[in-house]
Amino acid sequence: MKKIKNIVLIFSFSLSFLLISILGMSQGDSAKTQIPLIDSLQIESNISTPIEEAKKNDSTLNNEESTILKDIGENVPDKPKEVLEVISVSKIFWTVIVLILAYYFIQMVIKVLVLISERSAKLRIAIKGFIPVFRILMWSIIIFAIIKGIFNPPFQTILAFTASIGIAIGLAAQDILKNVFGGMALILDRPFKVGDKIDSGKHYGEVLEIGLRATKLVTPDDSVVSVPNSELVNSSVSNSNSGELNCQVVAEIYLPIDVDTQKVRKIATESAQVSKYVYLNKPINVLFFNEVKEHRSYLKMRLKAYVMDIRYEFQFKSDMTEIVIRELLDEGVITKEELT
Repeated sequence: MKKIKNIVLIFSFSLSFLLISILGMSQGDSAKTQIPLIDSLQIESNISTPIEEAKKNDSTLNNEESTILKDIGENVPDKPKEVLEVISVSKIFWTVIVLILAYYFIQMVIKVLVLISERSAKLRIAIKGFIPVFRILMWSIIIFAIIKGIFNPPFQTILAFTASIGIAIGLAAQDILKNVFGGMALILDRPFKVGDKIDSGKHYGEVLEIGLRATKLVTPDDSVVSVPNSELVNSSVSNSNSGELNCQVVAEIYLPIDVDTQKVRKIATESAQVSKYVYLNKPINVLFFNEVKEHRSYLKMRLKAYVMDIRYEFQFKSDMTEIVIRELLDEGVITKEELT
């Protein structure tokens, strides 16, 4: 159903362009036919003859003028026939065929790129980041090929169409245009790419797709959220990995105020190092902060380490928390009562 809607939208856009192009061509041709009449009238007004000769040649001038007007009338194109020639069945047929083939070709290439990216963890973010650029580039080439290869309108018609469609869309779809320009800004400026983990303030998750209208995120609970591009452009966005495969993960544990921080730091560091998700090429940090909760003072330990793949962010956070608490209990650094 989604594919059918996309095809209908593409065909509607092309048909709208066709109708506006016809109007532009008709107006352009009618303007051209008026030029000879204006020139002939200007020539006639510049002729200065004596009154006697003007009377003698009056009938001759009238005959010449009627002949010129007759010739101009014969050269004026028949607008209904011209419209039928531009909106021919063959042109509409080939336009629909090209749009359908182009749509399925682009979808097939994107699926191949996604499959390749999923097989290579190192290239996943780079390949997925190229997909939005590839989609816009291909559709631009296809639309240009249809306009130039099938309809081939004059340059003046293209300018008229651009102005007309710009005014119409600007008045009718301001919110959609904001999102479209926002999507183009995100693709060109690239504050984040497909595969990055971002936090828009309202939603946090992995960027699944950057579209012209909205950006899709996969949240930690495996829900797909569509965020309008205008919101992402006009608000602060936090990027966890900035195009890299790894990102920092923070695990927090509340401990008694009198706990041995040196021993806790050693246990926490070793616990992060033995996790199967850890990325050891970046440092592991253990920080302590004093916080008061329910009229009682605690030490909040923050264990910062890097996960080797952003998709394992929450598994790594859970893994670190479980290992640290288990080791602290086994070493006798804390008791179960202190944790509760």
